[in-house]
Amino acid sequence: MRSKHTPFIVRVLMGINVRVLFILLLLGLGAIFYIGASTSPIIVFVFTICIISFLLSIYLTKWVLSKDEGPSEMAQISDAIRDGAEGYFRTQYGTISKMAMLLALVILCIYLFRTTTPQQESSGLGRSTSAYITVAAFLLGALCSGIAGYVGMWVSVRANVRVSSAARRSARDALQVAVRAGGFSALVVVGMAVIGIAILYAAFYVWLGVDSPGSMKVTDLPLLLVGYGFGASFVALFAQLGGGIYTKAADVGADLVGKVEQGIPEDDPRNPAVIADLVGDNVGDCAARGADLFESIAAEIISAMILGGTMAQRCKIEDPSGFILFPLVIHSFDLVISSIGILSIRGTRDSSVKSPIEDPMAILQKGYSVTLVLAVLTFGASTRWMLYTEQAPSAWFNFALCGLVGIITAYIFVWITKYYTDYKHEPVRTLALASSTGHGTNIIAGVSLGLESTALPVLVISIAIVSAFWLGHTSGLVDEAGKPTGGLFGTAVATMGMLSTAAYVLTMDMFGPIADNAGGIVEMSRQPESVREITDLLDAVGNTTKATTKGFAIGSAALASFLLFSAYMDEVAAFSHEPFNQVDIAIPEVFIGGLLGSMLIFLFSGWACSAVGRTAQEVVNEVRRQFIERPGIMDYKEKPDYGRCVAIVASASLREMIKPGALAIISPIVVGFLFRILGYYTGHPLLGAKVVASMLMFGTVSGILMALFLNTAGGAWDNAKKYIETGALGGKGSNCHKAAVTGDTVGDPFKDTAGPSLHVLIKMLATITLVMAPVFL
Repeated sequence: MRSKHTPFIVRVLMGINVRVLFILLLLGLGAIFYIGASTSPIIVFVFTICIISFLLSIYLTKWVLSKDEGPSEMAQISDAIRDGAEGYFRTQYGTISKMAMLLALVILCIYLFRTTTPQQESSGLGRSTSAYITVAAFLLGALCSGIAGYVGMWVSVRANVRVSSAARRSARDALQVAVRAGGFSALVVVGMAVIGIAILYAAFYVWLGVDSPGSMKVTDLPLLLVGYGFGASFVALFAQLGGGIYTKAADVGADLVGKVEQGIPEDDPRNPAVIADLVGDNVGDCAARGADLFESIAAEIISAMILGGTMAQRCKIEDPSGFILFPLVIHSFDLVISSIGILSIRGTRDSSVKSPIEDPMAILQKGYSVTLVLAVLTFGASTRWMLYTEQAPSAWFNFALCGLVGIITAYIFVWITKYYTDYKHEPVRTLALASSTGHGTNIIAGVSLGLESTALPVLVISIAIVSAFWLGHTSGLVDEAGKPTGGLFGTAVATMGMLSTAAYVLTMDMFGPIADNAGGIVEMSRQPESVREITDLLDAVGNTTKATTKGFAIGSAALASFLLFSAYMDEVAAFSHEPFNQVDIAIPEVFIGGLLGSMLIFLFSGWACSAVGRTAQEVVNEVRRQFIERPGIMDYKEKPDYGRCVAIVASASLREMIKPGALAIISPIVVGFLFRILGYYTGHPLLGAKVVASMLMFGTVSGILMALFLNTAGGAWDNAKKYIETGALGGKGSNCHKAAVTGDTVGDPFKDTAGPSLHVLIKMLATITLVMAPVFL
């Protein structure tokens, strides 16, 4: 049964003789290292670290898969989850790939008829070459993003049952299995993002003969990589939308009928929607999040490379490769230090489930602290190695401080989100207490908590941007006119610092859905209550780690979008041959662009949430029908039809993801093109570009605030319910618990559909405007 969901490429590789496959692998590695050596020793270093991280991820996979799957009833449930997840993934990504090919054709047509920049004309890079390069980069980014999503899902559907089995021994063993499973996915996702950009950079460098007489300058090369980031954003958006609709529609339907109406526990085998819910954890939280973080890292690396090249060109730095390749080195070290953090979490020899249970969050925090300390050390060493220049001998130290600002910002973001979503802290306990007076007061308290939670992150982002810009501005790097030019690059370095522990943060994120699935398998296979207590504890911690990762992703999205916005303005200036340094919102058309950008965020969020609501209604009706028509389900005399609910959410999520996704892609292109025509007839040739810049600016600000609200409120509602389920305020089945379940169902589309999709949307808006800049001129 499993083989039918194996991807075609994997089946082909499995059919090749092992020796032939080994020779092909060696030839491929040889070619990669050859073009790397022809480009820069730094690229060779990046390739080496990425390949070592892939080998470590293989070790982690073998370690996880060597663990036992427990009793046969556990394995049967796991097989059903695996088949549902892999079947949906194949269908969803088939749909996404068709849309990607269509968009690639549109990009090709636009680039074949666009104008060229002076830099492209001087290097002999014609329209057709530029078009094919951009399309190839777009398709490669989309492919790698899809693979990243598949890797996230592949490991989670195999690790869940092994975590369930480990929970029968001890909480520490279950934690270690879940963390190492998440670590495998994280290392592959980050490693692929880094090596994909490095291969593309090296291939273009060699193919185009960069820096040879009459050819492109190395400082202009990063602009050719923008298509890669757009492809990654495109796939991540639809993966997040489709997966989010799937998982939360199933979750809401299962909770409303199972918990509230029938009074049965979460993940009870009598609930017809329980398998669909568990499948959703994998396709929504694992596959989609893998593609999401892949896109975050790709966008940040490319934007930083563009700004590094631009600054090096303005400052006439003799060897600009250090400033351009710096992001690749930082994320290579991210793989090293995150691996150490992952391996620092060990199991225990005590197999008694009655032994004192350690706080899993404290253990994960220790691993994160180890990773952070190593990040500070490696970041400082990297800035001295890559960013030292004779023109400003102390500039590297300023940039090291920028990185420190980013690392501190990441830590504060994690702490703020943990404070607002962990039930050990006052906000969630206050929310749980509000449930004791009814469903309405629970909703009011949750909304107010979400609104309040936007304040601290915004202040932190603001301080980080200003601090990093000032440190870069005072680094001593100046252009020919003596004007300081390091400000934007300082902000880019801070973004790199924030994402310098991305692999470990993704590990904590992947830990959440794996633990959630493990709890479902334990409940469905009717294991002892002591085992369920362990998985419940891991699940509650997983909710917090998922929320912190989302907060982390929003912060990095804000900084990355700021960098991409600056790159967009430079791109417009290059195409139009006119200065484009500021956007005046006092111009009515430009102000309208801002309004449209803010409206886009609200409309997109509304469509995403309503998609979950409509699909959940179908699930609720189906579950109610089965309980009425099969009364023996409640007495375990009849088995629910799990497949029917899986089919409902799978088909609905594929249908519902199209409208909000299309809105996000088409809106900036249509707005820019229409105002370009208006500007042509009114004598304002840059009007289209200015309106799109305003749309991007307002959309980014509104999107950050909305995503913070949605993610935090949803996480807090979920953990308020978990807190009551520990026995507080009446415990499971009480009126207080039912009110908390209502809050949780309201928060489900907030935190797992609209919220995560928004921070992907923010970065995709930035990359699509950068790629489509010629349309607006």
